[in-house]
Amino acid sequence: MGKVNVGIIGCGAISSIYLEAPEKFDILNITACADIDLERAQAQAAKYHVPKVYTVEELLADPEIDIVLNLTIPKVHAEIARAAIAAGKSTYSEKPLGINRTEAAALLEEAREKKLLVGCAPDTFLGGGLQTCIKLIDDGAIGAPIASTAFMLGHGPENWHPNPDFYYQLGGGPMFDMGPYYLTALIAMMGPVRRVTGSTRITFPERKITSKPFYGQTITVNTPTHVTGTLDFASGAIGTIITSFDVWSHRLPLIEIYGTEGTLSVPDPNTFGGPVRIRRFDDNEWRDVELTHGNTVNSRGIGIADMAHALQSGSFPHRASGELAYHVLDIMQAIHDSSNEGKHIELSSQCERPLPLPVGPKLW
Repeated sequence: MGKVNVGIIGCGAISSIYLEAPEKFDILNITACADIDLERAQAQAAKYHVPKVYTVEELLADPEIDIVLNLTIPKVHAEIARAAIAAGKSTYSEKPLGINRTEAAALLEEAREKKLLVGCAPDTFLGGGLQTCIKLIDDGAIGAPIASTAFMLGHGPENWHPNPDFYYQLGGGPMFDMGPYYLTALIAMMGPVRRVTGSTRITFPERKITSKPFYGQTITVNTPTHVTGTLDFASGAIGTIITSFDVWSHRLPLIEIYGTEGTLSVPDPNTFGGPVRIRRFDDNEWRDVELTHGNTVNSRGIGIADMAHALQSGSFPHRASGELAYHVLDIMQAIHDSSNEGKHIELSSQCERPLPLPVGPKLW
């Protein structure tokens, strides 16, 4: 196969790891980048030898670009992705797919009408750690999954992120920021969710920035910062998820899957490696499991590489798909809706469980 040309919109901190992706995935060829801050785009282009620096409008108009990689801030993810679709290009976005169902659903519908592909981060579930967990579950190592827990608790990004305000606005918060990693991993292992229940709160209405360059400035919090959800999977399993920017310390696991014959300890879903641990009903202690799949280092970009192969071959659905990302968005919004409305929320979306990757050191 030939290379697929990729243009990047948004050259902030996350862009660096994507700009390194062609070193890992030969199918990707990053030909142009754009940013609202032209100097930032020029700096990244110079550092990573990207041949063209564009305005957003110029990038969208370039006929040689096949996929627009959308690395903008969450509140404009859907807007930029829809502009790419309107320009006749497939698009892959950082998470989340959008900040509400309405704009994300419109994006997917417009892509279907034009027969273009939509992909979305996270792609960490394609790493060796989570793919090993998927294989263990599919092989029956813990029996049938009956429940899961997922915990992401900390005290927010204002002490380290250079511009943390957006984390505390609509489309931010711990669930929309980190929930996609955990929910995508759970769906990849256990399938889609049919119903959710949630409770949310804002614990600290104001946050003081202690990172530079905005040290000492105050953030007004406009989105829940402690979010809990109960997930009823279509399979009958029941999940619990807690995401928080309000917790100073804890001793909870990241993700655990509880089966009829044992328990699986899942690695950090914001990484690509292990450790993976299992303890069956007849084990006296936990056992480390050797990883069965490759891509165990930081392999962000594997999702867009998988989509590029699907775009060229048409032989398999890409895994970090828009439908999967929409289902994750639907779950996150429904958890907040449930808290606001005081009731269970039946989900309107479903998605196919992503195809597992073949066993081996590398995907391609």
